[in-house]
Amino acid sequence: MEGVRVAYTLEQCWHRVPGGTAVSAIEVARAMPHVRPDVHLVGVSGRHGEDSSVTFDISIDVAGLPTSGALLYETSLRLRQPKIERVLPEVDMVHNTTIIPFATNKPMVATVHDLAFLHYPEFFTRQGNRVFRRSLSSLRKHAAMLLCSSQKTVDDCRDAGFSADRVRYVPLGVRAEVATVEHIAEVRTKLQLPREFVLFVGTVEPRKNLARLVSAMAQDPTLPPLVVAGAQGWGDVQMQDSDRVQFLGHVEDRYLPGLYGAASVMAYPSLWEGFGLPVLEAMVQGTPVVTSSGISTEEVAGGAAVLVNPLDEESICHGLRDALARADELAIAGRQRAAQATWNKTAQRTAAVYDEVLAS
Repeated sequence: MEGVRVAYTLEQCWHRVPGGTAVSAIEVARAMPHVRPDVHLVGVSGRHGEDSSVTFDISIDVAGLPTSGALLYETSLRLRQPKIERVLPEVDMVHNTTIIPFATNKPMVATVHDLAFLHYPEFFTRQGNRVFRRSLSSLRKHAAMLLCSSQKTVDDCRDAGFSADRVRYVPLGVRAEVATVEHIAEVRTKLQLPREFVLFVGTVEPRKNLARLVSAMAQDPTLPPLVVAGAQGWGDVQMQDSDRVQFLGHVEDRYLPGLYGAASVMAYPSLWEGFGLPVLEAMVQGTPVVTSSGISTEEVAGGAAVLVNPLDEESICHGLRDALARADELAIAGRQRAAQATWNKTAQRTAAVYDEVLAS
């Protein structure tokens, strides 16, 4: 395969809460030239111009379709318009980097991080459920292959009607930037962090299970306070500062390594995840991790975290105590686990899927 041009969708980078789908798309785009210089990714999104609200360093050129946001999603799904070829006529294929496919007549693949809306429809808006279900139906008809970031999602997609030859496991990576002592001290001062604390990083939304985490921690007043870093998402979860909970809101990427490095333990007892990037991000810094068993975060942890039942407050509380007691052991295991997950590997696997599709 030589000089392949791939239209690469990036509309989620302009969402109010971009989340992990934007992070993973951008990181793969950054890594691709290093591992496969013959693959040329060309971004495509709605027409946003130079939008100052975008906090991601979008490292590739991005062509703008004539509509954007919800309208772009609706017309793509209902009318199969506007076609990507309208602004990128010379591409060989299209990679939709989220479950929502743009319209195209070219060979097309899609990254599916999770099918949480099938498991917990109550955690999504009525409109969100409609869009995701319609997207899944469109992918069944038009996608040559799906790239799934966890084995759990691979299994879900097969259960949802995709044959094994149309689904590939493409796990995500993590940046290996270890925070210096000076950076950690700077972040402690800037964010006014307590000396010891339990950290949660992620969008504040129902499936993140924050209310149960707060209740679990209330069972043991000797546990450090909780610090929550993440934008307010959706649903009825409202986080407010108190003596035991400090809500930071969105934290800029440049401060995250220091924030993880300052934490005594990172708690991520989510009810459902497509992958769970914060698990690896904490491990890079040697921060002990407590996360959920039975979902993709167990895969991501790779035996280097304390696993808990996310529906059981006692289990979460015990897991936090266990992680604090085994901090040194978990720090070593976590760093070893994180070292195995690189964005170069993700980009290589992504390009291998392109090879398969174009060769068929």
